[in-house]
Amino acid sequence: MTSFDSSPQLNVWRMLLALAVVFVMLGTTGWTAVRGHRGAATPIAASLAAWERGHIGGHRLPDPDRTTPIRLAQFFASLDTRQRARLAARYPLAVGNMNGAPVALRYRANRIALGQARKVEIARMHDKRLSAVGQRDAGRRMHRYEALMAGKRRILAFDPMGSGRVAEVFGDLGRAERVSVVVPGVDTDLLTFQRTERQYTAPVGMAKALYRAEREAGPRARTAVIAWADYTTPNGLGMDAATGTRAEEGAVRLAALVRALPGRSRVALYCHSYGSVVCGVAAHSLPPRVSDIAVAGSPGMRVERAAQLRTAARVWAVRDSDDWIQDVPHLEVGGLGHGADPMSSDFGARVLSARGAKGHTGYFEPGTDSLRNFAEIGIGAYRAVSCAREDDVCREGLPGTAEAGRA
Repeated sequence: MTSFDSSPQLNVWRMLLALAVVFVMLGTTGWTAVRGHRGAATPIAASLAAWERGHIGGHRLPDPDRTTPIRLAQFFASLDTRQRARLAARYPLAVGNMNGAPVALRYRANRIALGQARKVEIARMHDKRLSAVGQRDAGRRMHRYEALMAGKRRILAFDPMGSGRVAEVFGDLGRAERVSVVVPGVDTDLLTFQRTERQYTAPVGMAKALYRAEREAGPRARTAVIAWADYTTPNGLGMDAATGTRAEEGAVRLAALVRALPGRSRVALYCHSYGSVVCGVAAHSLPPRVSDIAVAGSPGMRVERAAQLRTAARVWAVRDSDDWIQDVPHLEVGGLGHGADPMSSDFGARVLSARGAKGHTGYFEPGTDSLRNFAEIGIGAYRAVSCAREDDVCREGLPGTAEAGRA
């Protein structure tokens, strides 16, 4: 299948941008209102509805839509171990995706939810009413759920609806002093969350590589990395990929995740391809704990200059010379396109070296400058990063190297 993240398809982009000019001239804007809202009858909605009717210890459960993550954390802290386990078992999807619930309880709840989803797919595999293609798809999803349940994987979010959403943690999120979040791009879902071949092009491989690189760069640093595919990404190169609709929806979810992270850890975002659009839209709503936003292979962040992101976080950009995204028109017309090139000097990002990376999906490959730079940013060793240009301008005005995490 053609993917925005792996194939140029530049003529399509140019056609879409040309159409945008026509749309503006004709004053036709109704298409921009089309959105992928989900109906109320989703598994998560059903679990939340059951939660809202539930009680524990003679008291009604708090409304997660009207209760802040801090208050929700206080609620769970007031319960004993048995009560928390009971809630995870009764309302696994609600608890597993509830910002404010203890992360260990979310892992437990999502394991239960994955087990339930696996049983559904096993039944679909043998459902004679489904086509052979439908049965094969059920088998693929069943195997993915089994993989996510394997060992001691820490699943922070899980939604089986549609193409699915998921987030996984590497490291001890509860004790981490620095947290890195990998935000992927187009065509990311449950089935593409992890790959055996070309593993570093998928969120799990990206996050694993970054976590290992951070541990190598700062063995004493208390870090955690989140592979965050908990938003509905555009499917292929089409209108969704050329607009900010999916990014706007993802930005809300990304900001909610960051605000609910436990402790006082500093947070760095690593936003690949369309994921950089998500990070750009989210930037102004992110809490001060987000210290860095790094974009790789970015089609734009829906602004013309980094200052317009309205964030105090340092903004970094990296792109390999072989990355086809550099040929995509960096502009926005009538809602199509994502604005200026973050690599341009006028944009104002700190431009990093990508030596060793190959193409649009090679930024997290071990041995590349891009991955090493990401790791140095992740542990706060800013003066150790390597700039794309020899003038070292990307390190200007940075704080001192965070040597505390180094051996």
